[in-house]
Amino acid sequence: MDEQGQGSGTDVNEVRLVGRVSGEPTVRTLPSGDEVVTLRVVVSRTDGRPVDTIDLACWSARSRRAAQHLVDGTRVEVEGSLRRRFYRTPGGAASRYEVEVRRLVRERVRVSTC
Repeated sequence: MDEQGQGSGTDVNEVRLVGRVSGEPTVRTLPSGDEVVTLRVVVSRTDGRPVDTIDLACWSARSRRAAQHLVDGTRVEVEGSLRRRFYRTPGGAASRYEVEVRRLVRERVRVSTC
């Protein structure tokens, strides 16, 4: 690492999740006129602990279309990037992490033949 804590390699911010949709997707139109679809995915942990519930934000037309047709319990595969979003609350500034979705598909069901 150099003096600023920078490595010599390329930084990577890639997320891949496989889990199930929790609740219904929400479509919001922002004051700018942009639309975003938000939803949550529940991912089981492999260590036997409780699940992780992860917020997703779909900004591209393709990811919004895919998200709008999902229902609670649907298994999905998600690819994207982790983002930290800042916003105001009555108590002051706050932030949260969410995955900005690049690709969202229903998980394919594998059928075995005998």
